[in-house]
Amino acid sequence: MNLYLLLKTLHIISSVLMVGTGFGSAFYFFFANRSGQLAAQAVVARLVVRADTWFTTPAVIFQPLSGLWLAAQAGWPWSTPWIVAALALYALAGLCWLPVVWLQWRMARMAAQALEDRSSLPPLYGTYARRWEALGYPAFIAMLLVFWLMVNKPILWG
Repeated sequence: MNLYLLLKTLHIISSVLMVGTGFGSAFYFFFANRSGQLAAQAVVARLVVRADTWFTTPAVIFQPLSGLWLAAQAGWPWSTPWIVAALALYALAGLCWLPVVWLQWRMARMAAQALEDRSSLPPLYGTYARRWEALGYPAFIAMLLVFWLMVNKPILWG
C-alpha cells in the first residue's frame, strides 16, 4: 500500500472514530441525563470525557492535517469550493465542540461530587446539560455535511 492510500485509510478510520464516538457519546449522555439516575450520569459523564480524550481529540487533530495533505496529493487546490465549505463546516463543528468538552468536564465533576456526597446535582448541571445538547446539534449536522461534501465533491461556486 502506498503512502496516499495508507493516509486515506487512516483519514476515513479517524473520521469514523471522531463522528462515531461523538454521536455514541452524545446518545448515551443524553439518555443518562434524562434518566435522572445520578450513578448513571456520573459513570456516563466520566466515560464521555474519557472517549473524547482518547478517541475524538486525536481524530479532530488528524482530520484536517490528513485531509489537506490528501487533497494536495490528489491535485485539489485548497481553494476548491467543496474543500473551503468542508473546512468552514469543520470549523463550525469545532467551535461547538470546544465548549462541549469544557461542559462535559464540568458535568462529570459535578456528577462525581454529588454521587460522593450523596446529594442531588446542582441546578447548574441542568443548565450545562441544555447548553451541551444545544451545541451538539449544529456540530453533528455540520459533520454530516462535511461527509457529504467529501463524498460528492460538488461544484458549489466559481
